[in-house]
Amino acid sequence: MAMVGLFWIAEGDVYVGAKPAGLAPGVRLTPEGVLALGDKQSGMWPWEDVHALTIDDVPVKSLKRHVGAAVDMVLSVGLGGGDEAPTMTVRLADEAGDETPLTAYTAAAVGYSRTEYDLSRDLLARLTEGAGSLLTTLTAMSDWGRRHEGGSPRAAEREALLREWVAAAGV
Repeated sequence: MAMVGLFWIAEGDVYVGAKPAGLAPGVRLTPEGVLALGDKQSGMWPWEDVHALTIDDVPVKSLKRHVGAAVDMVLSVGLGGGDEAPTMTVRLADEAGDETPLTAYTAAAVGYSRTEYDLSRDLLARLTEGAGSLLTTLTAMSDWGRRHEGGSPRAAEREALLREWVAAAGV
């Protein structure tokens, strides 16, 4: 399992945000379409029905966020505070412009870097542009995930992978 930008890639499966466990909400990208997972959301949208994928409420790293996350962790662990994991909203828009908000847990405890966030947004936008680039890109991401089961790579490698996948999506 590995986190690359806003994506969690596990055994060839590609998720936006963290891979959900049990009844937790999540969003999986498959060659067939976008799959909503979890107790309070479900559904499958074929790629031909997906006009746009955007993301809201994504925690982006900053000094303030880093300090806030550390304080939250101390309060949660040390003082018995809440254990709510942060979530983001994946907005799926169809051809008519109707949006369906889906919830996914974030995979980065203190937030994502601005570069990874921007590249991930670009990649999601490119996935909705055409079937050829979509399948090429998801296959590249899945293949990488099957070959790389040793945890998340360092920031520079994550950014390089995202740039490679964005370029593949533009083919």
